[in-house]
Amino acid sequence: MSDRRAPHVSIATNNGEIGGGEIMMFSIAQALREDGVGVTIVAPSRPHAVAAEADARGIPYVALPARNRAEWMRALRRWASRTRPELLWCNGLVPSVATAGMPNRLVHLHQWLSRAHRVLAALARPRAISLIVPSESMLAQVPQARVLSNWTADPGSVERARKDGGPFIVGFIGRVSINKGIGVLSEAMRVLERHNPGSFRLVLAGEPRFVSRRVQRECQTALRRIAPMTDRIGWVDRDEFFSQIDLLAVPSIFPEAFGLVAAEAMAARVPLVVSDCGALPDVVGADHPLVAPAGDAQMLAAKILGYATGIIHLDLDAQQERWRMLFSREAGAREVQSLISAVCA
Repeated sequence: MSDRRAPHVSIATNNGEIGGGEIMMFSIAQALREDGVGVTIVAPSRPHAVAAEADARGIPYVALPARNRAEWMRALRRWASRTRPELLWCNGLVPSVATAGMPNRLVHLHQWLSRAHRVLAALARPRAISLIVPSESMLAQVPQARVLSNWTADPGSVERARKDGGPFIVGFIGRVSINKGIGVLSEAMRVLERHNPGSFRLVLAGEPRFVSRRVQRECQTALRRIAPMTDRIGWVDRDEFFSQIDLLAVPSIFPEAFGLVAAEAMAARVPLVVSDCGALPDVVGADHPLVAPAGDAQMLAAKILGYATGIIHLDLDAQQERWRMLFSREAGAREVQSLISAVCA
């Protein structure tokens, strides 16, 4: 870091619940603290999950009175106007828009931007010290931004609970949503069952959080078609889930800004097939052989079958090394340190 003193960093959360962006927020906070930088988490009082997690981790935090997104944005702007933080890290579009035009801000955009969100991002941009995105793919949406890749802790190689014999287990973990490719995965499993009866099963972990009732109904319709070959296990520990499967499927049809579960699988030496949507190809790399066109159930099934039968080979050592170089905790800490050094300069 530069010899100049690093500013105290106040990190404003996108909302009070904990999702992928909030997981990264705590990772960033930890990296900053380990580098000797003072950190405060700023969160709404309701929902209380982010504030509670900050308290559990021993990270100083401020919980501003708010019951919904609008109240949270107003409360954050009042707080920032009053306290004038040395450096405000806006962890998402909501705090970025709420503090639009204010100085000493980092605007960190975690999600792929819709047309409306691009307008909001443009409004949030003036006077920001830097714009940050999690992948090279997002640079097309946010020109002149700086890439700060998401990262994961090192789980070590997951011990497989699976035994030889029995059906090949395809796994899905995450938000059960059409955008995450549930409909495509359902159809791919039907294709596999049609041509290879009894040879494949799906283990589905996760719930439809932050998903509308209409989309939930669409997911239920898709999953009913493959109910006899599906085990739905809800939210489970990631490593426990990884130990139960032969291949992870990440078949998103809406562009992923990063794809954290893909990086987690790479770290744990879990084989994975991804769609070519958004940043997923950036994460797995150009040489990854298990990339299917988004929305193409036939090709997704072909990739799964190719790996299951040994026609397609995947180098798990190279997969894990790519994670270590680009998406490990150490790699992330280096990038955060570089970013703060640039701010100090």
